[in-house]
Amino acid sequence: MPRVPLVYNKTYSTPRRPYEKERLDQELELIGKFGLRNKREVWRVRYTLAKIRKAARELLTLDEKEPKRLFEGNALLRRLVRIGVLDESKMKLDYVLGLK
Repeated sequence: MPRVPLVYNKTYSTPRRPYEKERLDQELELIGKFGLRNKREVWRVRYTLAKIRKAARELLTLDEKEPKRLFEGNALLRRLVRIGVLDESKMKLDYVLGLK
């Protein structure tokens, strides 16, 4: 029986400028505040938030009555509220773009 290769997805993206002082200080502060092991964990969260914002941007380009925007937008908002990233009072796609 043939062996099927595993497909790995990207989980983080490295910064464009590796030695930028402001970013390095900010990442070090986040690591200390949340007890992270390394900078890769910070990059992973930033990458995930970037993908979420990208999905929200694509949904906002659609018409408001479009079924895809209604269904996927509502699913995205419910997921963000469930994991505690977004408040119940801010359940609009516009607020998703402001996540950092």
